[in-house]
Amino acid sequence: MLRRMLSSSRFIVLVPVFATLIASISMLLYEAVVVVTAVVDTAWQGAPSAKNAKTLAVGLIEAVDLFLIAIALYIISLGMYVLFVDDAIQLPKWLDIRNLDDLKNNLVSVVIVVLAVLFLREAIARNSAYDLLAFGAALTLIIAALTLFLTKRGAHND
Repeated sequence: MLRRMLSSSRFIVLVPVFATLIASISMLLYEAVVVVTAVVDTAWQGAPSAKNAKTLAVGLIEAVDLFLIAIALYIISLGMYVLFVDDAIQLPKWLDIRNLDDLKNNLVSVVIVVLAVLFLREAIARNSAYDLLAFGAALTLIIAALTLFLTKRGAHND
């Protein structure tokens, strides 16, 4: 009886699977509406200007950032489902998730891209080069640490 109960307890992971899936879908739909609204608002503002172009560019880069976060949530949802509920689900080769380390590696990879997009957004939006340099240096250290984490983890798994 204890064995059956423990075996069935893995389905409790369906709670975070559904929660992260709902969060991902919500973010994707919301941000799609934001993108359409930003484009329409910019089109209706009259003559094109550098200021309007910059505002639109920053808005679209922020949208890409949120889309990437939504995708990370989707990957986490799929990964938990595959690891705990049903490993027969068909996933693309690049999303091969066999253990928690694979799931962490996918998440860290997405975080690195999100940080790069964050820097791009700030590079367009900021006026002070000094602040941008300090911000870029901080992000560089974080990305380097995450890349080292992935490299060491990859070497350890080989």
